[in-house]
Amino acid sequence: MSDNTTNPNPISQEAVDAAVAEALAAFSAAESVAALKAARTEHVGDDSAIAKLNALMREVPKDEKAVTGKLMGAARGRLEGAFKGREAELAEAEAAARLVAETVDVTEAPVRRRAGSRHPLEQLKDEASDIFIGMGWEVAEGPEVEHEWFNFDALGFDPDHPARTLMDTFFVEPADRHLLLRTHTSPVQVRSLLERELPVYVVAPGRTFRTDELDATHTPVFNQIEGIAIDKGLTMAHLRGTLEHFARQMFGAEAKIRLRPNFFPFTEPSAEMDVWQPNAKGGARWVEWGGCGMVDSNVLLAAGIDPEEYQGFAFGMGIERTLQFRNDLNDMRDMVEGDIRFNAQFGGLV
Repeated sequence: MSDNTTNPNPISQEAVDAAVAEALAAFSAAESVAALKAARTEHVGDDSAIAKLNALMREVPKDEKAVTGKLMGAARGRLEGAFKGREAELAEAEAAARLVAETVDVTEAPVRRRAGSRHPLEQLKDEASDIFIGMGWEVAEGPEVEHEWFNFDALGFDPDHPARTLMDTFFVEPADRHLLLRTHTSPVQVRSLLERELPVYVVAPGRTFRTDELDATHTPVFNQIEGIAIDKGLTMAHLRGTLEHFARQMFGAEAKIRLRPNFFPFTEPSAEMDVWQPNAKGGARWVEWGGCGMVDSNVLLAAGIDPEEYQGFAFGMGIERTLQFRNDLNDMRDMVEGDIRFNAQFGGLV
């Protein structure tokens, strides 16, 4: 018979029940798997009440160890079962919430956005520039709001020339600033001569502005590509050869050009250029394409170039007009109205 008065059992039923009840309450209060695991560490871990009770097993009298051990084992088993049950419950709830958050309604109509594309005018402008880059020319750009000197004076336009009136040109107020929306890309040619060392071979694509009414063959905002070449010994033969190569690259191997005498203030002699379109709709024909000529000596002098030593040629044509008769388009307004069906027929590049 044991002497329990001298060695009482340090593990009581009440203490075990209290530790188990506290742990179960913590498990039940946990609202996530992570919180539940934290509660297990606190109530079942090494510093928990149940662990401290278990550490007292060495002090339990021998004749009570079996009963007390069974009590502690039952307590731990109850806590482990409660933990696993609550863990499964919380995991299922979290999975259900995640499925709701990630739900995709496969019955909803999809959003279909067609990829955009570059405008055919921009494509053509780049195509033309690439042709000249292939010949070793440079591509130059300049401001669209230009000074009157670059747009007119340096190019030989007299002060009373009709192009310098409000009937043809958009001027920027106040007038004494002498600013305007450039009427051609020729100012870029002048700037190129002032900024570059000779020889110069430059093309200048870009937007230009004139006070034209928008109709089937005119638009107040349009694109040009102009070129200028300044070197020693250049002649009209070089000009013609350059333009014929450009025409064949643009319109096909059978294309050819013809030059008709004309007048431009910045070239002498000057010519109107027509292009032969063998594959034109309705039959092969000549179509007016642009202007050209040998650069006037006054333009060279304005850029500080000795016309006795250097000669050059210049040319220019409209991008809209090129697109219009290359693709048999009847109305230039289609190019600026923003109708996606116009772009779609060219199979635009994204």
